[in-house]
Amino acid sequence: MKRKLVAVLACRHSGSRLFGKPFQNLDIKSNTKVIDNLIGCLKKFKFVSNIVLAVSKGNFNKSFISYAILKNIKSVIGNEKDVLSRLVKAGVESKASDILRVSSESPFLFHEILEAAWTEHKIKNNDFTTADNVIDGVGFEIIKLDALKYSHKFGRTRHKSEFCSLFIRENPDKFKCQKLSIDKKFDRRDIRLTIDYPEDLILCREIYKKFKKKAPLINIKDIISYLDKNKKLILLTKKYTKMGYQTLNKWN
Repeated sequence: MKRKLVAVLACRHSGSRLFGKPFQNLDIKSNTKVIDNLIGCLKKFKFVSNIVLAVSKGNFNKSFISYAILKNIKSVIGNEKDVLSRLVKAGVESKASDILRVSSESPFLFHEILEAAWTEHKIKNNDFTTADNVIDGVGFEIIKLDALKYSHKFGRTRHKSEFCSLFIRENPDKFKCQKLSIDKKFDRRDIRLTIDYPEDLILCREIYKKFKKKAPLINIKDIISYLDKNKKLILLTKKYTKMGYQTLNKWN
């Protein structure tokens, strides 16, 4: 069977700390949003067949549907708490064999290894291939749609939350799993590149400002080098890094 990789972004407007995180501006002057850079990046890769927004039900979230139409990408609507069901629905409706799962709240993707990861996933016929041990916000997961369906059928409520790969991670004997081997220089627990707090947004805006001409394909190694030369930016989010890494799904 020919494999079809579809990128799925779970979306909703929520958050007491920072509302509407995917729609926050990375660049105010050009009105470039967090999600704009991410989708622009994904569109650069021809092996990503489609991009689908898996949107939570609710009037607040209808703007994502309009956004998808504007960007000429697809969208599905589903249960707010059962995020896993939204991923499955997106995969089924787009006739995907595999799902590329990325966060809609993180503007910078570790795109440098994406094609190699997809190739590895196919050659080894993995159910689950993940880029763990990288900076919070830049990682991704490639998951067979059948593995997601199985997870939803046999998983409990906690497995169906935003931690959509949790059932697979807790039951590696039931799936063919691979954690990608990644250079240790990308495992920086002092840095986070996801939008959850105002300080995160300030940090990501400064990065985008620095590398705007390279957008949307901004290399993670360049971001690390820039932040190492501008320690004050790293300190902006220091109080959130420990908590952020504790909540990440890690390989069991």
